[in-house]
Amino acid sequence: MRVAMYYSNDDVRLEELPVPQAGPGELLLRVQASGICGTDVMEWYRRKQAPLVLGHEVTGEVADVGPGVNGFAPGDRVVTTHHVPCNECHHCRSGHASVCQLMRKTHFDPGGFAEYLRLPKVNVESGTFLLPDALSFVQGSFVEPLGCAVRAQNHAHAPLQETVLVIGTGIAGLLNVQVARSRGVKTLVATDINEDRLRLARTLGAHHTFHATDDVPARLREACGGRLADLVIVCTGAAPAIRQAFQSVERGGKLLFFASPPEGHEVPLPLYEIWRDEVGLVTSYGASPEDLKDSVDLLASGQINVDELVTHRLTLAETGKGFQLVADARDSLKVIIEPQRT
Repeated sequence: MRVAMYYSNDDVRLEELPVPQAGPGELLLRVQASGICGTDVMEWYRRKQAPLVLGHEVTGEVADVGPGVNGFAPGDRVVTTHHVPCNECHHCRSGHASVCQLMRKTHFDPGGFAEYLRLPKVNVESGTFLLPDALSFVQGSFVEPLGCAVRAQNHAHAPLQETVLVIGTGIAGLLNVQVARSRGVKTLVATDINEDRLRLARTLGAHHTFHATDDVPARLREACGGRLADLVIVCTGAAPAIRQAFQSVERGGKLLFFASPPEGHEVPLPLYEIWRDEVGLVTSYGASPEDLKDSVDLLASGQINVDELVTHRLTLAETGKGFQLVADARDSLKVIIEPQRT
């Protein structure tokens, strides 16, 4: 089978690997759509792992079913995720499934940028769901990234916040805008340096959009009766955006760090102001199986518009182009690889 083998963001090669075999409890998936995630192009992290086949935002058709599998049959349309928790450890029981030790070890074989992949038994049992007929394969590939936004806002209790500010309107930010809108947030604000993305944020539900170089705290006060944001969702690891987040949160509010600077990069923490103003800091990584189920339901209900987010649909042979588009982050939003398309 053909795979897109990652060596670097500028070196993704079309290579051949054997088609995996489905063992006991496992599925063989014929991949139909796989989104390129921002984490796929974090070269400082990925090059240490290279060469490998990436791709974890995956939908496809069941091509083969291993012995002992219940609930799935050849031809079923499914969506799946690469990292799954054990659902039994202390972290899982306390609502922190994404830091479960098993979740940090589970993977696809080989990855979503391939014609086929093998789903290990644990992924079949905890991270694979039937794709509703109402959803296309491309729409279904958003289940995993949307699930991450759902989990993050659950952690931050977003429905209880009157004013939510989303900093950064790439894919993560635009999904967070829509999740917050679906939860009935009273005032929803988004910032970015890209005017096209700000226009899209307004289309998708933001009540106000500000250019990131504006005096965002002042504009927030104008729009919100003198108050800042009750919840600030940081969807970029850029240092200026993080500084802006600290300046834009209301007393007693929360900062939700959905994105992070590169590993080892330090950001000054205004601890005195955080302490004095009782500002809560929340982080969120990944999504649990329950978050993914909620994500499927949100997409199937039509509450989340992902069609507007897809800027490129490429063949497997064009995966290298896709990586360059996402790494450049100017002329694309969501890039989808369709391995069965020629």
